Amino acid sequence: MKVHAVSIAVRLPRARPRAVAALRYCGRVTQPTPDQLAEDLRFARDLADMAHVVSLARFRALDLTIETKPDRTPVTDADRAVENALRAALREERPDDTVYGEEFGGELQSGRQWIIDPIDGTANFLRGVPVWGTLIALAVDGDPVVGVVSAPALGLRWWAARGQGAWVVEQGSAPRRISVSGVRDLTDASLSYNDLQYWRKAGRTDQLLALADTVWRTRAYGDFWAYMMVAEGTIDLVGEFGPAVYDLAALAPIIEEAGGRITSISGVRDFSAGDALASNGLLHDAAVAAVAP
Repeated sequence: MKVHAVSIAVRLPRARPRAVAALRYCGRVTQPTPDQLAEDLRFARDLADMAHVVSLARFRALDLTIETKPDRTPVTDADRAVENALRAALREERPDDTVYGEEFGGELQSGRQWIIDPIDGTANFLRGVPVWGTLIALAVDGDPVVGVVSAPALGLRWWAARGQGAWVVEQGSAPRRISVSGVRDLTDASLSYNDLQYWRKAGRTDQLLALADTVWRTRAYGDFWAYMMVAEGTIDLVGEFGPAVYDLAALAPIIEEAGGRITSISGVRDFSAGDALASNGLLHDAAVAAVAP
C-alpha cells in the first residue's frame, strides 16, 4: 500500500541559547543538574505541543493511510509524520543528542538520547478511539530522566523529571501533582493486564488468571493509559508482555516520581526485557511473585 506523504510545517520555538549550551556535553556525560532537567522537560513539552498539531490533523481523517509492518503491527502516515517532525526539531535544537524512535529506529546508546513513540496506541488511532498519545523520553546513559506522555484526544498530558515530581494537566485546568495509591494488599488492588494474547504467548495465562482471582478488580485499559492511571493512583497494578523500550521509557520517570515502581515482569528495572510490571510500589514484590512462571 502506497504511503501518501503528509507535509505539515511546524516550527518549534527556539530554545534559549544559554540553556541549550548548558545541555551540550563533551566527552563523558555527567548527570544533568536540576536546572538542566527542568529545561529538558520544558523542551520535551514543546515537542509534545508540536506533535499534537501533526497527529490531531490526521486523527479520524478519511484519507488516513495504513500499512502493516514486518512485526504485524499497524503504522499510519500520522505515526511517520509525527516522528519526522520530532526528529527534525531535535536535530535543530539538540544536535549533540541521539534519537531512538519506533518508526525510524536508531540504536540505543549511552550519553543523552531521546526515545520517542510518535503515536502509542496506533490501533486505537486508526479506529478513531481517542486513547492514544505521543511518548517522549530523555535517557542519560540508558536511564530515563525526563518523560512526557501526551494524549491530545483525551485532553490530558503527564510529565516528570528526575527529582521534580510527577504532574498531570487536563485541558483547561491547572497542572496538579500526582502520586500512586496507598493500597497495600492484593485483595484490595485494581489491576490492568492490557492484551491477553501476549500473556497467552508468554505462557503466563494461568498466573494472570490466578492474580485476577486474587485482586479486587481487573480491566484492560491498554497502552500508556493504564500506566498513567497507576501514577495517578486510580489503579494499582499494570502488567503486560510485548512492550518495547520506546513504549516504556517515557512512562518510567512519571511512575517513579509519583512514588511507584516499573520493572520487567521478573522485577528487574530493565525496559528492554519485552515485558513490564508497574505498581504503586507497595504491591510490587507480591505481584512479581504472583505472575512468576
